Amino acid sequence: MKFLFTSLFVFLNLIVFGQNSPVDYVNPLMGTQSKPSLSNGNTYPAVGLPWGMNLWTPQTGKMGDGWAYSYDADKIRGFKQTHQPSPWMNDYGAFAIMPGVGKPKFKEEDRASWFSHKAEISTPYFYSVYLADANVTTAFTPTERASFFKFDFPKTDSAYVVIDALDKGSYIKILPIERKIIGYTTKYASGKYENFKNYFVVQFDKDFDLTTTWKDDQFVNNQLEITSNHAGAVVGFKLKNKESVYAKVASSFISFEQAELNLKREIANKTFDQVKSEAKDIWNKTLSKIEVKGGTDQQTRTFYSSLYRTLFFPQKLYEIDAQNKIKHWSPYNGKIMDGRMFAGTGFWDTFRALYPLLNLVYPSINVEMQEGLANAYKEGGFLPEWSSPGYSDIMIGNNSASVVADAYLKGLRGYDIETLWEAVKHGANHEGPMSAVGRKGVDYYNTLGYVPYDVKINENAARTLEYAYDDFAIYELGKALGKPASEIDIYKKRAYNYKNLFDKETGWMRGKNKDGKFQSPFNPYKWGDAFTEGNSLHYTWSVFQDVDGLATLMGGKKKFESKLDEIFTLPPVFDDSYYGFVIHEIREMQIMDMGQYAHGNQPIQHMIYLYNYAGAPYKTQYWARKVMDKLYQPTPDGYCGDEDNGQTSAWYIFSALGFYPVTPATDQYVLGAPLFKNAIINLENGNSIKINAPENSADNLYVNSLKVNNQVYSKNWLSHKELMKGAVLDFQMDKTPNKQRGSEEKDFPYSMSKEK
Repeated sequence: MKFLFTSLFVFLNLIVFGQNSPVDYVNPLMGTQSKPSLSNGNTYPAVGLPWGMNLWTPQTGKMGDGWAYSYDADKIRGFKQTHQPSPWMNDYGAFAIMPGVGKPKFKEEDRASWFSHKAEISTPYFYSVYLADANVTTAFTPTERASFFKFDFPKTDSAYVVIDALDKGSYIKILPIERKIIGYTTKYASGKYENFKNYFVVQFDKDFDLTTTWKDDQFVNNQLEITSNHAGAVVGFKLKNKESVYAKVASSFISFEQAELNLKREIANKTFDQVKSEAKDIWNKTLSKIEVKGGTDQQTRTFYSSLYRTLFFPQKLYEIDAQNKIKHWSPYNGKIMDGRMFAGTGFWDTFRALYPLLNLVYPSINVEMQEGLANAYKEGGFLPEWSSPGYSDIMIGNNSASVVADAYLKGLRGYDIETLWEAVKHGANHEGPMSAVGRKGVDYYNTLGYVPYDVKINENAARTLEYAYDDFAIYELGKALGKPASEIDIYKKRAYNYKNLFDKETGWMRGKNKDGKFQSPFNPYKWGDAFTEGNSLHYTWSVFQDVDGLATLMGGKKKFESKLDEIFTLPPVFDDSYYGFVIHEIREMQIMDMGQYAHGNQPIQHMIYLYNYAGAPYKTQYWARKVMDKLYQPTPDGYCGDEDNGQTSAWYIFSALGFYPVTPATDQYVLGAPLFKNAIINLENGNSIKINAPENSADNLYVNSLKVNNQVYSKNWLSHKELMKGAVLDFQMDKTPNKQRGSEEKDFPYSMSKEK
């Protein structure tokens, strides 16, 4: 039966995608040509399964360097199990494997080998590369918590494999009779954790001819078990012919026994090719939730490469024990706990489009994630805002409120929403154990209606704007849960706090002192200071909940539209004095030739869609296509800034489909224009959303008219609830903008202040 299902799946893919299945369009190297001073994605070629506990990647940078893989590098130092969500966050629980030939070399500089992209195969489900110095080809393929390695050695009596448990406290033990190595690493980049270990087991298929351990920078003779700051092992093989050595690898955050169980469950007696084939099938089934046709080959590759990036973070941190119970090591209390847990995402980035994408296309995994968030609150006392794997003191906002609210309001059920309701209220009214958890400056915010500029709380204006939106999300969730007005009206009131920072004199958001006066001097081009990784021109638009109210503050729809235009027409000047140097986000804005539009960072990514609120949706259509064509490519330099856990990719996915979630925690998506002639979203409930735009082309980028379910549709937004019933969207595209369609107030998207 499984064979018939798989065969049918492959057959259907051939019909839809031709000879290529969707995973064949993915380039995991997209965004890997990056460095700290200039990000083209800051990605690495992640080999794993969607939302799997572990990923694997070739490592070109030094072990412990956040820039794990750089496309411009010449040498590979090892193949690393990774959980790294971002180079800026770095990794946790990593260890590495590396083959060699000749006299054993275990130091990463010594064991490193030259390689070429011409002898490299990179896919989501399989990676292979020829290591020139050793004359060995290494390949691996993943499961959720394990992987299968294949080392193609030449004929030699001195083949070996290095296992590196990395520094900061590690353990290794060689078990020759069992052809096995076990170990653990305690290394993590940030935070403080109790009982943190990533336990691993490596099972080889051949007897060991050589066994030796090492610690720090020297071999240890006649000792098969080592605990040290930096422990590792080398096992060797005598090969009479050119042949392959196989290694099955699994890990656990719970115990060695659980690592063994994960290995037996996920690989057992399967062959390398079986694991590879199953991983490919999983990727194709997951990517095929969205089918696109009628674009260029480059557009299709960009689409599926971007969709691939949306399917990793947060990762599963939970495991299934011998009694088939779901368990996890908790980064919040250091204990082994019941239930699900996820880690490795920053809500400051991902509340905007990544989580709305999950709620539309992959809601079942977000049901699991919501359970994980409830457990995080119960175990740690606050919801995380950046988890890696637990609370991380980076970025601002209280956007867990948006992530929780949007899921419930989009219809997700089957988890403890009452605990999450208590969690979002708690986070909204308390400072957390660090500035990035809960709300820094909450007492000022709740009494004054803003976080003051002059009370030594950084990025205060940005905090105010995000808190106000998060209050809106809490209010909407409370309404949906039937909570009394006495409990939720305060959040409705606070959702209007954005007004307290609007400076009518300049027309921009501006920091305000405790005494109620705006901070001075004011430079709208100044990055940081009152804002977060952006300037006032970027953050002024962060009024997701009440765009109409923002337009009113600016003097009406026409002036609002003109202010939007300014973002693209102003020169890319900047003031970097807050940082003291040009941060990479500034540089990425400067070099893109799009004025002050800084798509490489998140605060302004929704701004293009705001023309719909001013009666000029054709400008949204123009700029969305411009950004898709200019700033995204399926190449190593294919992004225009940090990819950031799927957020920048999710922007592309939504925009290519023709709509975008400007305001999570509402029912609406704001319209743009589709990129492809045809697209189908295969919903988990069995329904589908069909998007047709047969005249679509590079020239025909404007929407002349739209029919929804064969009825003329004039609105600038789509309803999530209605889309979930199944829908057919017929776009008539033209090379000339239709300036009348969507120009009337009745067709504008939701704004809080317009509610009766």
